[in-house]
Amino acid sequence: MQKSILISLWLCCIFSSRAQDSSQHIVSGRINRADQIKKPYVILISADGFRYDLADLYHAENLIRLRETGVRADYLLSVFPSLTFPNHYSIATGNYPAHDGIVDNSFYDSARKEVYAMGKRWTVEDSSWYGATPIWVLAEKQGMLTASFYWVGAEAAIQGVRPTYYYKYNTIIPMVERIRAVHAWLALPEKIRPHLITFYMSEVDHEEHIHGVHSKSTAAAVSYVDKAVGALVKSVDSLHLPVNYIFVSDHGMIDIDTVNTIALPGALDTSRFLIINSASIVHLYAKHPEDIQPAYEILKSAAENYDVYLSTNLPDRWHYSKMDDIFHRTGDIILVSHAPEVFNFNGHHQNMAQHGFDPALPEMHATFYAWGPAFKSNYKMAGFENIHIFPLITKILSLRNPGNLDGSLEPVKQMLEDR
Repeated sequence: MQKSILISLWLCCIFSSRAQDSSQHIVSGRINRADQIKKPYVILISADGFRYDLADLYHAENLIRLRETGVRADYLLSVFPSLTFPNHYSIATGNYPAHDGIVDNSFYDSARKEVYAMGKRWTVEDSSWYGATPIWVLAEKQGMLTASFYWVGAEAAIQGVRPTYYYKYNTIIPMVERIRAVHAWLALPEKIRPHLITFYMSEVDHEEHIHGVHSKSTAAAVSYVDKAVGALVKSVDSLHLPVNYIFVSDHGMIDIDTVNTIALPGALDTSRFLIINSASIVHLYAKHPEDIQPAYEILKSAAENYDVYLSTNLPDRWHYSKMDDIFHRTGDIILVSHAPEVFNFNGHHQNMAQHGFDPALPEMHATFYAWGPAFKSNYKMAGFENIHIFPLITKILSLRNPGNLDGSLEPVKQMLEDR
């Protein structure tokens, strides 16, 4: 039996301190175009795994206070699958994963005969994996400088462009130094000051995976993020610039059944497939097309606590079927578990909590708060898909949208002061 490729979300912390690059990278020679200099600023903050209800559940005082000065959505709807890399990149591009190429945290590209994985830095930094146009690339091409303190795709020269100022993802820079870096960027002279900054924090997701959603460790991580946001806002606001803040998460989280895990049926010949397991979703890539239908029938007949799909018949609302998959990177057969059960083929240790399930599941719902001069005050609205954040930002910064965008301003324009 071929050993499956088991991908766990905590791989984002796989790099040892010796291998981590903590230096700031600067693309020299860039300046803001004259018509961009007087535009407002946007800081896009992501707290990985910050479920829609965590601020209230764990009394995140700063976030609760700040959202009351601006906008709060009931929830933010993740794209499918509700995993870290697909959702961060969809937020950045305004496109569904099947349209921007990052279809999972790990996936196989048959044309390249290669696996992309969040734990393989050489793939993460390879721009050829990334489709669509990330928001920082769009801004830079229109003469507006950007900066990134981590974001999926920001370390790769997508379309030949990186943010003017950026850090490669690492776990060794203290939060106080990250906040100082953002302050320093916005204190630069106007000509070289970034107008868009992405800022990512992994702490909540990490603690949820290890200890569960309803744990003291997760409560402490929520408090840590809340204090970091409070400190960031206090530092930046001292500069008296028209800064707009958008606080989001990529997905929710649910405590899983660590005892009753799901195995593949013994009748399935796994040697005939490349199998990538992300715990809640499994891709089976057939080595020979004639093996797809028989394997599908075996899996369907044995399925308990998971759904089995051919790549041609996934739910339309996921925008994930073969007809959507312009990069041909989703599996020929896709398995999606029923929460709280997950796939575990080789007896590996299970995390205490997981995501990646159907985004419609309430526990998978993410967070959206926004405040600043562009936003209404004390405004509450219904949940919406995260692909609409891209056109929201381009509206605030008066950037021209690229073509073929899945996201739209229409579902979110109501939150803006000036529609």
